[in-house]
Amino acid sequence: MTPFIIFIAIAVISYLVQASLKNKFNRYSQEPLPGGMTGRDVALKMLHDNGIYDVQVRSTRGMLTDFYNPADKTVNLSEGVYGSCSVAAAAVAAHECGHAVQHATQYSFLQMRSKLVPAVNFASQWMSWVLLAGILLVQTMPQILLIGIALFAITTLFSFVTLPVEIDASRRALAWLNRSGVTMGVNHDHAADALRSAAYTYVVAALGSLATLVYYVMIFLGSRRE
Repeated sequence: MTPFIIFIAIAVISYLVQASLKNKFNRYSQEPLPGGMTGRDVALKMLHDNGIYDVQVRSTRGMLTDFYNPADKTVNLSEGVYGSCSVAAAAVAAHECGHAVQHATQYSFLQMRSKLVPAVNFASQWMSWVLLAGILLVQTMPQILLIGIALFAITTLFSFVTLPVEIDASRRALAWLNRSGVTMGVNHDHAADALRSAAYTYVVAALGSLATLVYYVMIFLGSRRE
């Protein structure tokens, strides 16, 4: 199986995983959370239970646009999470707070990912143009394609460093949700299911990036044989 076929297969799997994640989020968004806590309430409680009082919880527009920003220490929750009293909202809010806990405890992979951000931003800005030029000029100036591959490799590395960061954040979230009693029984199983589906999206993204990188490398190596 060639890297191109693998890339197509991963693209299809990525679509299916994203669709599954949205369906589960919609389903668990309809499942009430015992105790009546909103996503904002869950986030604040998890932060405070972990001794974190300098992180703000904000509402942001969009669906599944939740993220933790270590630069200004904010947990940003999407509209469907911030004010929602549901299992899905609790899972997502706790996961993002898991990143805040990572930041507070200086989790090594989060620190590594943060250090890669400037390089990734630079690579993302230029790699598409460099790769395009490299493919068009591969017979005369293969060095351009090699530079493009190096830029793409930086983003691939970032994808793989992201994996343990996201998995650990979910692990912290689920442990706290269980320990605090915010989710129990079936509710907790559904929260775990939602976070597991979210993790799959990062795994597929990393594998897709790796397959694409191998594809460009093969183009480069093929040009050297001609």
